[in-house]
Amino acid sequence: MTHSFLVESGSWQLQGVWIERDRQPKPVQGMTIIAWTQADWFTMVTKLVFPQEERPEISFQYRGRLDLQRQQYTFVLRQTILGKIEGEGWLASQSIIQRYWVLGDGQRRSGFDTFYQLDQDSYHLSSAILTGHYLTSAMEARLNRKG
Repeated sequence: MTHSFLVESGSWQLQGVWIERDRQPKPVQGMTIIAWTQADWFTMVTKLVFPQEERPEISFQYRGRLDLQRQQYTFVLRQTILGKIEGEGWLASQSIIQRYWVLGDGQRRSGFDTFYQLDQDSYHLSSAILTGHYLTSAMEARLNRKG
C-alpha cells in the first residue's frame, strides 16, 4: 500500500483525544489540508478545536520539501503553541514519522508524530510534545480522508 496522506493533495478530518500532564484527556477535532505547489514542495495546514472546552484552537502551518526517491522530507512549521519549528520526516512502509524542534527555545521543546496507515483513506495519529526529556502533551487521533 502506498501512502495517501501527505504525498497527495487533499483534506483530512481529525477526531481524537488530547492529553496533558496531570489532566484528564479532552476530545479534539480538526481538519488538515494538504497542497502541492511544485513537484517536491508541499504545504499543510491543520486546525485543532476542543469542542467541550473553552480553550483556544491550535493551528499548524507547514511548508516542506519531500524527496520521494529517498522517502524523506524536511519542513518548517509555525504552530500557535510552540512558534517557529523545524523538522524532518520519513515515509516508512506503513507509517509516516516526523520529528521537530522549536527554534531558539531555552526550554528545549520538541515533538514527534507518527501517522500509521490503516487503509488508503484513514490513518491513526500518535503525537507528543516534550519539554526537555519530559512529555508535556500527547494526542491520539484518527484521520479520515474527506471527499
